[in-house]
Amino acid sequence: MRKGILELCVLNIVSKGEVYPSDIMKELKDVQLIVVEGTLYPLLTRLKNAELLNYTWKESQSGPPRKYFTLTEPGDQFLKELKQNWKDLNNAVNKIIKTKKSV
Repeated sequence: MRKGILELCVLNIVSKGEVYPSDIMKELKDVQLIVVEGTLYPLLTRLKNAELLNYTWKESQSGPPRKYFTLTEPGDQFLKELKQNWKDLNNAVNKIIKTKKSV
């Protein structure tokens, strides 16, 4: 379940524009979704291999070139589907949580 939520969050962050992996990790950390590099990089690779993300190399002033990610058109469509699935799941869970059993 966490994997799917993390995928949704990462795709949403990337949808805002070109992003470097450490910026993704910072944004996740800022909302208390702690993710380590060993989790994020394989996820980014999987999303890229699924053609949901693209990347470009950019020169860095403080070291080797960096890989920056962007969302592809199929990635944008997949993100829309994930958001709808999240809304549906969230609504269903909230209904169950709010329901009191009559005795």
